[in-house]
Amino acid sequence: MTPARGDHEARRRDVSEAVWRVLSSRGFEGLTLRAVATEMGASTGLLTHYFPNKRTLVAHALDVLDRRSQERPRRIAPGDGSPPPAAGLPRLRAALLDILPLDEAAAAGNRIWVGSWDVALADPELATAHAARYGRARALLTESVASAQRLGELPDDVAAEQLAAGAQAFALGLVVQALFAPAEFPAERQTALLDAYLAGLAGPAREVERL
Repeated sequence: MTPARGDHEARRRDVSEAVWRVLSSRGFEGLTLRAVATEMGASTGLLTHYFPNKRTLVAHALDVLDRRSQERPRRIAPGDGSPPPAAGLPRLRAALLDILPLDEAAAAGNRIWVGSWDVALADPELATAHAARYGRARALLTESVASAQRLGELPDDVAAEQLAAGAQAFALGLVVQALFAPAEFPAERQTALLDAYLAGLAGPAREVERL
């Protein structure tokens, strides 16, 4: 008998939750069909119905990681929740802070993300999909940069896309440093470094305001 669609979707949710628990405890290196099956208390044979090989399991794990990242609680920039909504630099700063490993939960999520890079780079198709994920995140940053430019908070002589790409690269570089040397890069220092970076970007615009 073919499982009802509702049962099938429920099982997929169970699988996704098990994949996430394995990622959280063992990372991509420990992600195997056997590990996920054990986490579910199920047989490996059941999982092969969803993932015929390790590659399809990894591809699903990357999707789960992306979805978890999108669904996690976000910082609220000053002004959010009442009209007009927060815009410009406050929104950009909040978005960049959300990337950084400022607490243990964020550090754990970032460790999984960094672990995913090696897995994705080993497969051109997975790498393309991962690049698209970072591209979507960069597009959201670009919206905040463009808003800041319209408000005169950032100089408009550089394309918003270019400034957003630089901001994303800065944040991801800071993530790596903080993960490898957490004692040297506590949350307070990460935040200070980000604020200094944003102040540097805003410098030319602020000079114009003072004239």
